[in-house]
Amino acid sequence: MNTLAEENYLKSIYHLSMDAGNVSTNQIAASLKTKASSVTDMLKKLADKALINYTRYQGVSLTPSGEKIAINIIRKHRLWEYFLVEKLNFKWDQVHDMAEEMEHISSAELIDRLDKFMDYPQHDPHGEPIPDCNGRFKAHELKPISALSVNDSGIISGVRDHTSSFLQYLEKQQLVIGKKIAITEIISFDHSVVLQVENIKEVHISREVANNLLIAL
Repeated sequence: MNTLAEENYLKSIYHLSMDAGNVSTNQIAASLKTKASSVTDMLKKLADKALINYTRYQGVSLTPSGEKIAINIIRKHRLWEYFLVEKLNFKWDQVHDMAEEMEHISSAELIDRLDKFMDYPQHDPHGEPIPDCNGRFKAHELKPISALSVNDSGIISGVRDHTSSFLQYLEKQQLVIGKKIAITEIISFDHSVVLQVENIKEVHISREVANNLLIAL
């Protein structure tokens, strides 16, 4: 059995490694909002359990055992988010913190039954792929709106920023998962973007929002 703290470290390393390969102590400390010295102590424990590859000053990577645990935690988190939104009618900006607690439930049978009960959803409410019981993802290629050009269009399918304030802003603007958008203008002064949403309304979003809102073409 691994502690809650150990699971959080493994999940953090997994997410950070998606962009950076080997992960530094400072990156982990920033992600978990803790001191670098505390991170070093935990990394030694995880290395002793053969869950990470760790050489001081050379970065950290997950071993196959560590990656399996991290993906399982992510699977539980995303399944609980889906359950809370789709079955209990919570909003997508309300469920992250609850799922953070529920992801540490250890019963594999409970999670498998939860998955079956919901007919094996493939993406959570924020568009993130949900791993299956074997740790496989069915990912789809997404692009930020900021990477597109005028007249490009697609379906909103994910977000990079999961903070409540950002999700609440998107919902207020009706820029939620499943909405069809088309880029009608890119403002050269500040690279903000004008969108046509479902051919119904026009929305002007900042460059930062465009960087964090993902679409499937």
